[in-house]
Amino acid sequence: MTGKLYIVGVGPGHHDHMTFRAKEAIEESDTIVGYETYVNLVQDLIEGKTVYRYAMTQEVERARQCIDLAKSGKIVSLVSSGDPGIYGMAGLIYETLAEAGWSPKDGLQVEIIPGVSALNSCASIIGSPLMTDFAVLSMSDLLVPWEIIEKRVEAAAQGDFVIVIYNPASKKRIHQLQDTRKILLKYRSPLTPVAIIKGAFRESQTVVLTDLKSLPEHSDKLGMISTVIIGNSSTYTYENLMVNPRGYKSKYSLKQADVKSNP
Repeated sequence: MTGKLYIVGVGPGHHDHMTFRAKEAIEESDTIVGYETYVNLVQDLIEGKTVYRYAMTQEVERARQCIDLAKSGKIVSLVSSGDPGIYGMAGLIYETLAEAGWSPKDGLQVEIIPGVSALNSCASIIGSPLMTDFAVLSMSDLLVPWEIIEKRVEAAAQGDFVIVIYNPASKKRIHQLQDTRKILLKYRSPLTPVAIIKGAFRESQTVVLTDLKSLPEHSDKLGMISTVIIGNSSTYTYENLMVNPRGYKSKYSLKQADVKSNP
């Protein structure tokens, strides 16, 4: 019997934002593996299936078990919130397979099913903040040294990129976002718009629209399920939304013309 491994992105959590293919893959699977919080997001879709739930920081164990189960003939869905190819499990799966000499032509079948990432879902909630070039950074220095992250922050700040920040803070990790803010203030106005979205499209969702100057006042909204979006020099706020202009006003008039109907 030939097994298969699906690496499934289930989006921000609400089923309305899952792709049809994601639901289809979970339905096809007889075995579900994932971090417990992510598995709970699809609880109603996995009744009657064999489920392996993992705690945080057990990513390597998860990857190995998924591969072993699929090699044994199981149809496995490794579920992940957001998109598994953006700070998700896709990379670790391929690294593990590559170490074992896997070949996509005649080895285990693997399919990545993309999902709506935090950058997409959070942006849609607070307007149009990602209309021009943007950089995505994670403040987690568990696997990447802080010195490297700091260099990337500096480069993004100098380049006037809109910046999306994943994993902005945790109980033990506090200085990273504070240091990032200090770097940004070297290049950007203290009034640069900032949005903090926590638990996007979940019942616990909260949204704060602030600026670089006042960002420290909202530390209680930061955590592992929070995403921070920091505007560039062109970003402005309008009616509690962030707007990042694409540049159309430099070429076109955006004023709506009067439209008269034919008599």
